[in-house]
Amino acid sequence: MELLTIGAFARVSRLSPKALRLYDELALLRPARVDPETGYRYYAAGQLGRARLVAWLRRIGMPLAEIRAVCALEPGEAAREIGAYWARVEAETAVRRDLAAFLVGQLTDTIDTPGREPTMMLELRHSALTDRGLVRPANQDTLYAGRRLLAVADGFGPAGLAASGAAVEALRYLDEAESLPVAGELGVLGALEDAVRAAGTAVADLAGGTDEVGTTLTALLWTGSRLALAHIGDSRVYLLRGGELYRITQDHRVSPGDLLLSKALGGGADPVPDLRLQEPLPGDRYLLCSDGLTEAVPDARIRELLASSAGPRELVAAALAAGAPDNVTCVVADVDVPAG
Repeated sequence: MELLTIGAFARVSRLSPKALRLYDELALLRPARVDPETGYRYYAAGQLGRARLVAWLRRIGMPLAEIRAVCALEPGEAAREIGAYWARVEAETAVRRDLAAFLVGQLTDTIDTPGREPTMMLELRHSALTDRGLVRPANQDTLYAGRRLLAVADGFGPAGLAASGAAVEALRYLDEAESLPVAGELGVLGALEDAVRAAGTAVADLAGGTDEVGTTLTALLWTGSRLALAHIGDSRVYLLRGGELYRITQDHRVSPGDLLLSKALGGGADPVPDLRLQEPLPGDRYLLCSDGLTEAVPDARIRELLASSAGPRELVAAALAAGAPDNVTCVVADVDVPAG
């Protein structure tokens, strides 16, 4: 078998010798032979395919640990994993794009523009309901619906209820204070993110460093004219506007259709929530829900119910009628102009 020196292999594979040495150390791409005296690495021409795959996966930003797992798979399964990875990248990019657009708009709006309309003050009315469902032995969802904070947490593992309860409890101070503890919309988003990180610490303490206990957390914080959103996991927020239903959160799942979460509170990982600011309009309806609703009731049916002025009771009933294999939690909030 003809072997190529590391330099020659680097040229044909378009990888640097430094990268090849790193991939050897990480067991991503072992050389075909290592000289026992000089330690010099030699590669076979048949290794070019794997080398190029590693290089391409690095170019799309895939972490080395995931590349190692993909390279160990059969081609069909590897293709599915790459597709799932890129779907996550696109979802996360969309969230960052929205946040960047908000920051640009927010900073632009700090300029005093003559003749600009003042921000309309609105009113938020809401109702909420949670149900164990028809299969689960207990309800591990926790909801909160206060005067300015709406939150849904879906716990999992042997202490799932404690986890979801601890997550929501960490956010309660945002609702219970006489006024929001910060000024300005950027400050509100920052306060909400800090509260989610505190929730992550509380849940991690319960989990004891394992990934067996955790929770999703999705929250809306009302400022009187805007809704600040923080989201981690696969609970969801929908917006019904003008008869059309929009999902304004992205599920943090390992792959589409997979119930395994790529992000959640718990297990000791530092939670990085998706953040955005919503500008509500009179007549908007917002729905926060756990996946017990969305796994049982299709989006088209959710739209029909919300458009008919149905509330949490009717949404939960639809999930129960569909078998409700999981806990079901719904919070519906309506945006109106204050009377008078």
